[in-house]
Amino acid sequence: MAIAALTHLTYWYPGGAKPALSDVCLQIDEGLTVVAGPSGGGKSTLLRIFNGLVPHFHGGRIGGSAEVMGLNVIATPTRKMARHVGFVFQDPELQTVYNVVDREVAFGLENTGVPRRQISGRVEEALHAAGVGALVGRAVRTLSGGERQRVALASALAMRPSLVVLDEPTSQLDPEGAQTVLAAATNLVDEGTSVIISEHRLGHLLRRAGGLVLVDRGIVTGADPSTWIPPAPPVRPARSAALGGEAWSLQRVSAGFDGRLVLEGVNLSGRSGEVVALTGPNGGGKTTLLRVIAGSLAPLFGSVWRCRGRVAYLPQNPSVLLHRPTVRDEVSFTLKRSGELERPGTILEGLGLLPVADRYPRDLSCGERQRAALAAVLPGDPALVLLDEPTRGIDSTARGALVVLVARLRDRGASVVLATHDDDLRNALADRVINVRDGKVSEAAFAART
Repeated sequence: MAIAALTHLTYWYPGGAKPALSDVCLQIDEGLTVVAGPSGGGKSTLLRIFNGLVPHFHGGRIGGSAEVMGLNVIATPTRKMARHVGFVFQDPELQTVYNVVDREVAFGLENTGVPRRQISGRVEEALHAAGVGALVGRAVRTLSGGERQRVALASALAMRPSLVVLDEPTSQLDPEGAQTVLAAATNLVDEGTSVIISEHRLGHLLRRAGGLVLVDRGIVTGADPSTWIPPAPPVRPARSAALGGEAWSLQRVSAGFDGRLVLEGVNLSGRSGEVVALTGPNGGGKTTLLRVIAGSLAPLFGSVWRCRGRVAYLPQNPSVLLHRPTVRDEVSFTLKRSGELERPGTILEGLGLLPVADRYPRDLSCGERQRAALAAVLPGDPALVLLDEPTRGIDSTARGALVVLVARLRDRGASVVLATHDDDLRNALADRVINVRDGKVSEAAFAART
């Protein structure tokens, strides 16, 4: 039975010269449907049709028709669509309203008039389903990106919608968290709720999916999930330079914030020309460790040393870096401040950003924004490169371009530290793997793939 039907639907964002979606004819049946395709190709736009954010929130022009759960999307207000369609965004930072976890999950219930006596039970049920029951009472600002993503999922589940739409919900999650979220999605299907999910971790989902939708440059096509083959992982680049001397070190470092001790007694160092990958569960301390190495968070105890030279730091939320009128301006600003002679077009071309080089960075898709932030921090020759979940929201082609770029910086002598749950990225780049768990660090067994 069809839960959604799009007929000759074409959509332009405000001021868009080309349609973001072009003549889409699509039927979504009950069960699990997977949406795949390159970043910037239109996946998020398509997903936002299903809850009415496109066109009601984003504006622009729309042609054709869209019907979801028996409702005419173009004629139905989003507040009514929200009663039937739950939505989890790529950027959990943009979905948060309240500062306390359980208040955040209760927000949608309060706004749709659910009786107060029922709210606490539904909040508890949703947090448990998303695997974050232990976060009750926590301040949202203290959560890791992955924890925020699961709280956003709980907020959607609390509404008990007939359809749940998930836009890359595991992009910041550790393997256990990703498994929890994907299991929650498939459990919803088993219980009779339909799920549409855009995702890069496709193996488990494709085995369960009843439908597969491919979106590329605004063109939407269907495919058979049982026979479609995902893109291959990136190849590990050969090393062209030997490791250098020590580039940074932490001695007996303890660090935290808001009265919480996040790292305790950490002794760790890295060398020039070395790539160190940080792994471990969400909330284990990876982001705090990167901030301490970068110098943006002072340790409570211990000492931090860094070699001279520019520090290139990519935080989990790339939007905080992007303030210039165009992507090209972001790159030019970094090069000018650092005195580098490299041309902006070099890194823009390497990361596949030339087609959007003259666009406002915050108008880009999540994956394009991630690449724009990478382009803004990585041009030239930084001495220390710190990347927090750098493949968040980017497709296989962009991941391969990032691997090539980081390998080039490594061979020029940069010391690279990256926090990642992306096994393909780790396997393609890491010389060492450090597990960060409960504020402690330990060397993980790792054989670099050749």
